[in-house]
Amino acid sequence: IDADYPPLLKHIDDAPPLLCAMGDPSKVSGGTVAIVGARNASALGRKFARTLAMDLREGGYTVVSGLARGIDTAAHEAVGAGSTAAVIATGIDIFYPPENEALQKSISCEGLLLTEMKPGTKPQAQLFPRRNRIISGICQGVVIIEAARRSGSLITARLALEQNREVFAVPGNPLDPRAEGANRLIRDGATLTRNANDVLEVLSAWNTQSLGSNALQLEETADAPLDTCHDRAEIVGGMTSHDTIIDLLGTAAVSVDDLIRESGLEARLVMAILLELEVAGRVDRLPHQRVCLTG
Repeated sequence: IDADYPPLLKHIDDAPPLLCAMGDPSKVSGGTVAIVGARNASALGRKFARTLAMDLREGGYTVVSGLARGIDTAAHEAVGAGSTAAVIATGIDIFYPPENEALQKSISCEGLLLTEMKPGTKPQAQLFPRRNRIISGICQGVVIIEAARRSGSLITARLALEQNREVFAVPGNPLDPRAEGANRLIRDGATLTRNANDVLEVLSAWNTQSLGSNALQLEETADAPLDTCHDRAEIVGGMTSHDTIIDLLGTAAVSVDDLIRESGLEARLVMAILLELEVAGRVDRLPHQRVCLTG
């Protein structure tokens, strides 16, 4: 692996074999914290993201996000291009969202811009969950600010748990749908985050050799060889892998382990398919790593 490859990313199960980068790779070789959240963020949510990002920068951390509208943009802008890393789901030469073109260019020159997509790749819905595993994978912890019940930010949090990263969530008004996801994470054991100190105290004891510890750890799934299994359309018994998973799911909950065993597919491929189905609103995630079709 190239010496510039993000050190923490090497340890995730489905690490991308190749990354396109512009900027300074050392931005993610030390302390890194992701701040992600709603694209339609409230004014208060954006303000909190800016304050948190600046305080984490003062604490010596590089702020990582996905260059999306809302919370992501607020975090990137607050710390300045030289103190942030952005992971995008398009080709490195594509500007998305278009209004962030100047910000993306600044980050690519002064900070770090990363993607696993080849140049010229346009935005596609299925690429964003894949991107999210890199955001969490290069960080020691992920902070969620404003996330609806079905949002990409919650997928990032779930991936962070699978990667044994720390998960932090900012509480919000129970009557605001944008707070439902973060409040649920807190209920399930994520670190309630009121300010940067809540993050810094947890990460001060974070051991990069053991890749951290987290009270919300999910059950381990089988290891799989490093390749781009997400791109494959495997055929199992005359059905595509996607169809195989759909056929095995029902309105009754089933454990992910059982789904992997019964499908005969690689664990990482099953997890990728479930992520796509979750984003599409066709699958519900339940406690104890169980899933079911949305009723």
